Amino acid sequence: MVLALLPPLFHRFNRELFGGEVPYLRLSWSDGRLRKTAGRYRRDRNGAAIELSTPVLSCLPEEATHSTLVHEMIHAWVDLVLRQREKGHGPLFLAKMEEINAAEPGFRISVRHCFPTRPQLPRWQARCDHCGLLTPYRRRTRGLACRRCCERFSGGRWDRRFLLRFEGRMEME
Repeated sequence: MVLALLPPLFHRFNRELFGGEVPYLRLSWSDGRLRKTAGRYRRDRNGAAIELSTPVLSCLPEEATHSTLVHEMIHAWVDLVLRQREKGHGPLFLAKMEEINAAEPGFRISVRHCFPTRPQLPRWQARCDHCGLLTPYRRRTRGLACRRCCERFSGGRWDRRFLLRFEGRMEME
């Protein structure tokens, strides 16, 4: 799917589903930060923003983008229009979600999405110089010792002789 232009979608959904009440806020596609979640709404000292995930939504039908944008717009509506601070998906969010779902046949907003995400591969690998075991790790960590060698030769206690040596980053797909 070609990534949709967000401002026209925002204005359409704001007019049709929120009566034009949601003030315009920053809209963007995220290439890096959102890898496992489809979108997020946040408000900070720079204002309010909705960010949608390119990695998650780019390979899905446009209905996924629409439902995710409206989901985040409900968060913005609760925060900016009703001026309520709900943690997560509180009663105000759920009531608006049910109202939209009842009024719009074929358009489904949910609290959680079941969109497929690409598994995150480990970026690092560590080698035990004693036994040669190569183990993948998500991040480099100091002071790790080979568990297999520590159990075999040190009675299961950490031993400096078996410190793992982190090698270059593994290739990411």
